[in-house]
Amino acid sequence: MSTVAEIEAALPKLTAEELARVEHAVHQLYRQRGGGIIYDDSHGTMTEEDLIASAEEAFQAYDNAEADHAKREAR
Repeated sequence: MSTVAEIEAALPKLTAEELARVEHAVHQLYRQRGGGIIYDDSHGTMTEEDLIASAEEAFQAYDNAEADHAKREAR
């Protein structure tokens, strides 16, 4: 049996706390290796790069709205 198969077989037996510890360890390994972390939730799967791009888009929209508001007040 391969190591991956052994890990997959053990996962269902872990508590929520133990799963969180495993998830943390996997994220740490991705960071150390320079790979993007993948997030999977009820909204779908996203990478760190996706999250950064979404945040950048939201901040840009906020900055544009703030600039538009400042222009209207200056008149």
